[in-house]
Amino acid sequence: MGIRTERVARLLQREIADIFQNELAQDFQPMVTVTGVRVTKDLSIAYVHVSILADSLPQRQTAFARVQERAPQVRQALAARIRHQVRAIPEVRFFLDESIQEARQMDDLFDRIRAERERRAAEE
Repeated sequence: MGIRTERVARLLQREIADIFQNELAQDFQPMVTVTGVRVTKDLSIAYVHVSILADSLPQRQTAFARVQERAPQVRQALAARIRHQVRAIPEVRFFLDESIQEARQMDDLFDRIRAERERRAAEE
C-alpha cells in the first residue's frame, strides 16, 4: 500500500471504530471492534475487518449480519465526519475477523496440554 492509502486506511479505522463505539453502541450488545482496514489503490472500496466479542459462533454471526446491514448507515456517518479530508467516501465492506476467538482456542489448548504434562509429572 502506498502512503496515501495507508493514511486513509488508518483514518477510516479510527472513525469507523468511533462510529461503532458512540453512534451505534446501543444497537450492538456484543462489542464490535475494528481490527483493520484495507483500502483499494483508487480509494473507492474499504475492506473493514471487525471482531465481535460474543461467547458463541451463532451470536457472532447474528451480530455480524447486523453490522453488514448497517454498512450504508456507517458510510453515511463516515461521510459526515471525513468529507473534507477525502474526495470520495469509499464503499464499506465488512469482514468477520475470527483471530481473537482462534487465539483464545489456542490458549485453551495450550493450557490443557500444560495441565496434562503437570499431571503426568506429578504421577512419576
